[in-house]
Amino acid sequence: MSTVNTIRAIGQDVLGGPEVLKEVRLERPAPLPNEVLVRVRAAGVNPTDWKHRATGGFLGKPPFVLGWDVSGVVEETGLGVALFRAGDEVFGMLPYPFGHGSHAEYVTVPARALTHKPSDIDHTQAAALPLVSLTAWQALVETAQLRPGQRVLIHAAAGGVGHVAVQIAKARGAYVIGTASAGKHDFLRALGADELVDYRETDFAKTVRDVDVVLDTIGGDYVQRSLRTLRPGGILVTILPEGSKELALEAEKLGVRATEMLVDADQHGMRAIAGLVAEGKLRATISGTFPLADAARAHEIGDTGRTTGKLVLLMD
Repeated sequence: MSTVNTIRAIGQDVLGGPEVLKEVRLERPAPLPNEVLVRVRAAGVNPTDWKHRATGGFLGKPPFVLGWDVSGVVEETGLGVALFRAGDEVFGMLPYPFGHGSHAEYVTVPARALTHKPSDIDHTQAAALPLVSLTAWQALVETAQLRPGQRVLIHAAAGGVGHVAVQIAKARGAYVIGTASAGKHDFLRALGADELVDYRETDFAKTVRDVDVVLDTIGGDYVQRSLRTLRPGGILVTILPEGSKELALEAEKLGVRATEMLVDADQHGMRAIAGLVAEGKLRATISGTFPLADAARAHEIGDTGRTTGKLVLLMD
């Protein structure tokens, strides 16, 4: 067991751009009952990180340490933890939104938010998967109940959630339609996408029809426009809930369904994801890796909205 009393983390005292992020020293946390202390080896960076950095989001005013994705090694187990022991390699997502804090050398995590890291991927790959994979799994499989042969439309298909959703949908036997700029079409075809729409040149709402499931990762007018691509009885799942009653009412008028969701930490889902990884059906594309001290640079790149796949912070 480590005797280190303080740890490095990336924190912020004010809201703002990437420049507000700074390296800080914090007391090393100790696991409570049913928690484990994880020595972080890698931590994913997601759009929700830079949005919370800029606006506070669910977290309100800083100071806080961001980060929900984690891959690392169990350092210590709290009272009652039976599934893991010190030395186990694990990955998962901290409870969203209030369990943040993985952009640090150590973090405490509820034991049942984690599962064992597949042995055939490294910590960088594992850290890129949890939040985006759980989002796609919970949207497509648990909420929409996607079945073989169904047609699914995935918006921003080359993004973090999108490119994982393409792979999960294909693993479920679906026909996948994705929206993405033309330069990313070859990348998506290699992942298994069957049909692609260049959103810069073509209005998907005028060309895509008879879809069973829409996964919306963009929000705004994409949500309403997507309803008209659904066949009767189809379902739209948006991962950007805005609490709009009008969405459900509009869907009902069209004879379709619409639902909003937030991703939730879940060991069952993580085990399903680990299974897809082990079967060779799921891999994250890594856009860039950064040492912990360069977290601000990762946020700068993320803020452009042009990344393909995921950004990951690596511990020194």
